[in-house]
Amino acid sequence: MQQLFEKSVQKVMRIERHFKRSLSDEIDWSSRLIGIKGARGAGKTTLMLQYMRENLPMNEQSLYVSLDAAWFMNHSLTDLMDDFVKAGGRFLFLDEVHKYPGWSGALKNAWDDYPDLKIVFSGSSLLEILNARADLSRRAITYTLPGLSFREYIALSAGHTFPAYPLEEIIEHHIAIAAEINAVLRPLPLFRNYLRDGFYPFFRESPQTYLWRLEEVLNYVLEVELPLLRGLEISYVAKIKQLMQIIAESVPFTPNVTELSSRIGINRNTLVSYFHYLEEANIINNLYKDAKGLTKMQKPAKILMENTNIMHALAPHKVNKGAGRETFFVNQLKAAHLVEYANIGDFRVDGTYLFEVGGKNKTPAQLKGAARSQVAADDIETGYGRIIPLWLFGFLR
Repeated sequence: MQQLFEKSVQKVMRIERHFKRSLSDEIDWSSRLIGIKGARGAGKTTLMLQYMRENLPMNEQSLYVSLDAAWFMNHSLTDLMDDFVKAGGRFLFLDEVHKYPGWSGALKNAWDDYPDLKIVFSGSSLLEILNARADLSRRAITYTLPGLSFREYIALSAGHTFPAYPLEEIIEHHIAIAAEINAVLRPLPLFRNYLRDGFYPFFRESPQTYLWRLEEVLNYVLEVELPLLRGLEISYVAKIKQLMQIIAESVPFTPNVTELSSRIGINRNTLVSYFHYLEEANIINNLYKDAKGLTKMQKPAKILMENTNIMHALAPHKVNKGAGRETFFVNQLKAAHLVEYANIGDFRVDGTYLFEVGGKNKTPAQLKGAARSQVAADDIETGYGRIIPLWLFGFLR
């Protein structure tokens, strides 16, 4: 136990504090059991260590442990929690929980047995966290840490901090908001960098190998997690990779499932299931005309990659610009809004707003005068009327 405390203090004291994810302010840290899920490299560990550094005493009351530590080769998680409570522990932070078999059952028992113990856990396997919901239902409050928004990327890479704006405020006051940002920096060069290699915070560690590392993360999800946790046939992995590359290189992708299943040799129903699994794993976004009436075997009306960095990792130099614009727009809005495929324009948001996404010459003409309709236009610094700069939607969070 002493060894774990020493390592915990070392990690907490070394953590950088100049940049903090916005999710940290949204979490109810007073809850007894908090889960933080997110893709590998999204910044979950940093978020937990920063909270410990700024809010908790550096003594036996608080402990950070990664469950892939060698210590657990000879000790159990249950024993750790029991010993920690007996030593006066109150705040336990568990990282990489999916690396420990039976972790969700152990946390459920701890919630029942130690009413004064507060536990925060995180895992990089989104599918594993989803699997654990039955054990932890009604006990854990789970938050999702997405990759960096464009606003957060600017703060991390350029050192300029701006507030986040609600969607309604961006729509109503986009000219004034853009003017304030443009007075401090030129957003478009930073936006181009962000689309290629700014979504995951680990871009700072080694920019030259960033896309290669991201591709390795994708390979792990496809080759290990999906077969283990969702029963994806190993023999289909290469075909799924082929499908993902098609999506990354295509104009905004409207799937013909029958044609696709024939082209890559996967049964139609199996292919539709795989679309759902890939979305669960935060690799793609499936868009539907009616997301509320969604059935398990409903095919998506449009498929986009989850973020533009994945597109560049899968299809270097071949990313379709139109698909990239739509991918960015959906990615930035989906964290707090319902985004659906629309017959007029490209997307319906929250059942209320219609958006057309395009280049700098895009006009509202295709929206046919529809109420509450806007254009999200790329390659412009400032908008006009119903035309809003695309990059400004990166300031929603």
